[in-house]
Amino acid sequence: MGLNCFIILKDVTDGCESKDANRPECTEGYRMVPLHWCMLWLLLPLSSRTQKLPTRDEELFQMQIRDKAFFHDSSVIPDGAEISSYLFRDTPKRYFFVVEEDNTPLSVTVTPCDAPLEWKLSLQELPEEASGEGSGDPEPLDQQKQQIINEEGTELFSYKGNDVECFIASSSPSGLYQLELLSTEKDTHFKVYATTTPESDQPYPELPYDPRVDVTSLGRTTVTLAWKPSPTASVLKQPIQYCVVVSREHNFKSLCAVEAKLSADDAFMTAPKPGLDFSPFDFAHFGFASENSAKERSLLTKPSPKLGRHAHARPKADVQKVCIGNKNIFTVSDLKPDTQYYFDVFVANSDSNMSTAYLGTFARTKEEARQKTVELKDGKVTDVFVKRKGAKFLRFAPVPSHQKVTFFVHSCLDAVQIQVRRDGKLLLSQNVEGIRQFQLRGKPKAKYLIRLKGNKKGASMLKILATTRPSKQSFPSLPEDRRIKAFDKLRTCSSVTVAWLGTQERNKFCIYKKEVDDNYNEDQKKREQNQCLGPDTRKKSEKVLCKYFHSQNLQKAVTTETIKGLQPGKSYLLDVYVTAHGGHSVKYQSKVVKTRKFC
Repeated sequence: MGLNCFIILKDVTDGCESKDANRPECTEGYRMVPLHWCMLWLLLPLSSRTQKLPTRDEELFQMQIRDKAFFHDSSVIPDGAEISSYLFRDTPKRYFFVVEEDNTPLSVTVTPCDAPLEWKLSLQELPEEASGEGSGDPEPLDQQKQQIINEEGTELFSYKGNDVECFIASSSPSGLYQLELLSTEKDTHFKVYATTTPESDQPYPELPYDPRVDVTSLGRTTVTLAWKPSPTASVLKQPIQYCVVVSREHNFKSLCAVEAKLSADDAFMTAPKPGLDFSPFDFAHFGFASENSAKERSLLTKPSPKLGRHAHARPKADVQKVCIGNKNIFTVSDLKPDTQYYFDVFVANSDSNMSTAYLGTFARTKEEARQKTVELKDGKVTDVFVKRKGAKFLRFAPVPSHQKVTFFVHSCLDAVQIQVRRDGKLLLSQNVEGIRQFQLRGKPKAKYLIRLKGNKKGASMLKILATTRPSKQSFPSLPEDRRIKAFDKLRTCSSVTVAWLGTQERNKFCIYKKEVDDNYNEDQKKREQNQCLGPDTRKKSEKVLCKYFHSQNLQKAVTTETIKGLQPGKSYLLDVYVTAHGGHSVKYQSKVVKTRKFC
């Protein structure tokens, strides 16, 4: 049965043979005219050639359904095809179709996209009488159209919400049906599907008897989902694909709603300017070619500043969609720990692209493993190992009357990030490479939480010391500049002269040398070498000398040393270690020197 829409116009009974006398369109004074043409006549003069609306009985139906422009912004609902349209806020929209025979099955499905809808389906009574006795002139089309619209008819079904809702009747009376839709929240998009052959069409993929989406595995950053396959694929052998949607806001009722949410702006479907019922595509389909079709298209699809509503760009939604083919198990990765996510699965017909939603679910990822907090003791060095991208937490509880806290951090390998909080308040957040010293103002009875975070390159090793008495601690006092300076003019074929800075405190300095190749890459060596290794790891043959050194005048806290017994034209790696009274050693920046080849 076709869903055709007609309006009755008063006219003479041309072309009716005696055998057709009982047909409604051959009743005296009336003829049946498609409503789609009636709407077109409001804009254009009547053409001599009439094109009928597509019905299930016409061979051109499938071809016309594929031509989306045929039904663009039309008030006619085709039988057996899903249409997409739009609604302006607080502006109702009506669609019409005719059921030709009694006892006809009927199904109407409305899919809201990005806003709740109010819609109702009613059965209209077709006008039986017309004015103008025997004049042969049809009534004004505006008057006849208004006559149908003003008829409230019998309401069959109504709904308000954002669910995909369907009206189904196994036996419907013949007549004119009207579908009215309204959005009171905002401008929105929607889809409508109507058919008089719901049993054979089956446009939407079927759901299994258990349509739930199950969470089969839950981790800190991953969630594994599983669902039962759709009978459309397993039984009917129709091509389908599953699409998984992940959101941090809520579940979705339709794939149309997901696509609208994914749009960064309101351009999910271009809405024609209000008040225009047809686009240039409609005119071209009916044979009315436009001389400036491209220009007209741009004028019609670009809203006027006065009539069109302002489209404000929306921030991109925190929603992800991925279509995975016909697999019914999927692992979502790269999630945040201890975060709630909503998961939806849609099964879509690969040919028609019409979809059905499974019963979505939600889950909270596991929180990060609570690590044991290491207690720092005042003035004691603590060795810490941090995994790649991992984190370690340390706690320091000094005496209640402390006035300041000093942290010494010695990163042995790559840089590490340190954060210090005092009673929950962030005081320090920096990356540390090598050795750093931080001094913070104290607070009575305060507790300090230190968070050490590794980098992406690899694991991190470091030594950390916290103290309220910087003068009595295991780390040696260090100058800000820990470079070794070589004097080029004092180089000989067998010796080099170097200098480095000291401090006001008396410390032990030891210097070591090692012959290296001329192409030695000191930066690369630095990345590979553990900077926390002390002089006890060096060979005895590499030791040059050790001496104690300090100066109360920092400007004079400089020491020089001449290293003898070297080979001409050779490169040497020099290291200076300073050792505190507590025994902890810190290495200055390594220096590569080269003796003269000819003297």
